[in-house]
Amino acid sequence: MNNFREVNDDIIKEWLEFREETAFCEMSPEDKKHNIYFEEVAEKILKNVPNKNKKYVKNQLDMLDQNFMDYLYYWNEKYYRNGFVDGSQLVMGCIE
Repeated sequence: MNNFREVNDDIIKEWLEFREETAFCEMSPEDKKHNIYFEEVAEKILKNVPNKNKKYVKNQLDMLDQNFMDYLYYWNEKYYRNGFVDGSQLVMGCIE
């Protein structure tokens, strides 16, 4: 039996990916207020970096962006996964 609390490739991951591709693609005006505008910030930083260092700084900013997105993805999946499991256990507890 799967431990659905662990972040794995399973039916919950498929459901989260489906939701990400559908419902989470549309941003409300409130969502847009809390968006992270990484590209704009990176562009401002790169404008103030000497030409000889731009490539290095750009690579570091790209790695930071990727690392941050991986971090958010992992914790969001873990948060929603645990909420789903908690809800399932509540329903199953009511049925028994």
